Amino acid sequence: MIADPSTTALLAWLTPALTALLLYGLGQGLVKRWIGEVSPARFCLYYVFATSLVNFGFFFSHSHPSLLAPDGRQFLETGILAYLFDGLAWILYFQSIAAGPVAIVGTLSAAYPALTVLFARLFLHEQLAPVQYLAVALVIGGCAGLAYSPAGTDAATSSRRWIPLSLLALLCWGTSNTLIKYSYTFPEASEVSLALCSSIGGAFSLGVFGLIKGRKGPHTAKAWLHSFIPMGMMAGGSLGLIIAARYGPISIVSPLVGAYPVVTLVYAALILKERITRGQYAWIGSIVTGILLCSAFAQQ
Repeated sequence: MIADPSTTALLAWLTPALTALLLYGLGQGLVKRWIGEVSPARFCLYYVFATSLVNFGFFFSHSHPSLLAPDGRQFLETGILAYLFDGLAWILYFQSIAAGPVAIVGTLSAAYPALTVLFARLFLHEQLAPVQYLAVALVIGGCAGLAYSPAGTDAATSSRRWIPLSLLALLCWGTSNTLIKYSYTFPEASEVSLALCSSIGGAFSLGVFGLIKGRKGPHTAKAWLHSFIPMGMMAGGSLGLIIAARYGPISIVSPLVGAYPVVTLVYAALILKERITRGQYAWIGSIVTGILLCSAFAQQ
């Protein structure tokens, strides 16, 4: 029996995208669970180690164009730039999740697909379905609602420092996702080579930050375990995004992967016992609905 080419093409990006969604959602929940034992800077340092193991393993086990090929210079530079933005987003994210409730911070940061959809239309000329404009409005409106949620609720924190941190992470991830897709337009582009760009960009952003802020203090076996498990999940999710972006339109892939707060919400409610107000659940629902509409109605 011959497989339908359209089905094969769909699975080429849908499978890694759904895998990334699951791994990001679970990894985010575990980060919040253990963030009190491991500092945000230490998580950044461990994340570089985890992604390097995953990405170098993928790089050396698959064929790829030469990174030194003259024609591949633009791809290499754009790929590294994309992951410099990605690394900065992770730095902001780890600091915001330490200060705010995971269900809200995680969902707010995950609203970057709204920006990715807009950037993809403006700079990559990917066509939007009309309903995506509504979806983008739902995501942005949900972000504004969460940012101005009233103090004194169960999800409130003593400091609102997490709000600008989350919003900046959103902007950096939107930029990064757009550059990832853009890098595939250059000669010698390869998802295998982009995995290596991920580690290079991460080393110059997360790695530097982690070495400066996170190397002090004991590196216990427990700290390594409680960081490498979620960081390994995050690294696997990042690789899934790289592969999915290679074969699918970023205006679909990014919103689909960005729906991982659904997984985190289940984890936060069942395991972390976090309590969120009805109003905040409504804003979260607005964001998740917008993310899913972006994915469901994006045109290829």
